Amino acid sequence: MSVHALAIHNLKKTYEGGKVALSGISLNVEKGEFFALLGPNGAGKTTMIGITCGLVTKTDGKVIMQGHDIDTDGDNAKMNIGLVPQEFNADIFTKVEDILYVQAGYYGISRKEAKPQIEMLLEKLSLTDKRANTPMELSGGMKRRLMIARALVHKPTFLFLDEPSAGVDVELRHEMWDFLRELNKSGVTIVLTTHYLEEAEKLCRRIAIIAQGEIKKLGTMAEVTNGRPLEEVYLEITK
Repeated sequence: MSVHALAIHNLKKTYEGGKVALSGISLNVEKGEFFALLGPNGAGKTTMIGITCGLVTKTDGKVIMQGHDIDTDGDNAKMNIGLVPQEFNADIFTKVEDILYVQAGYYGISRKEAKPQIEMLLEKLSLTDKRANTPMELSGGMKRRLMIARALVHKPTFLFLDEPSAGVDVELRHEMWDFLRELNKSGVTIVLTTHYLEEAEKLCRRIAIIAQGEIKKLGTMAEVTNGRPLEEVYLEITK
């Protein structure tokens, strides 16, 4: 059983038509870490997350999530995971609070059991006064907050954030950072993908930079940058 929150070994993915998304990546994420996964569009970040969450079938390799092999114990692995996807994918005609209760139901959590967690998330993410609104009535930033709340309804121990602050204004972004720091301090392991390099610098101790389906750099922020600006290192690796 893995001692890591997430252990990935030689993970490969080739899509139909021959496109290679991942060409053999390996990395470990420690329990309680706030880890950044950086790279340009098409680098393989979302594919890696999709495989780990059971949404994409891998070609080869091994993934262990919180001690559960996704090949032999996928259901238990997924119970530990919360996912905030890059694209908004909730029902735009359903009220905010109903979206959260429906999500709880997917995990076998009754409305009564789910209520305290949902009330906490609505408050922490400034969605309480939007609870009766539908996503059609929400701003882009509020939609992102709703997706975070939905991902946390079942109290996962591991959270994937795929571009969580895309389209979010500066004030909302900083409020979101405060919430995520608090969540991480409570023991939730977080893996963040972002194009805002400042976001990775502010929130994460370790980072991996992916390009062309390979991990090009992996380590602490200090190890990866070696005294240089992160943007300079990132552009050098991904150009």
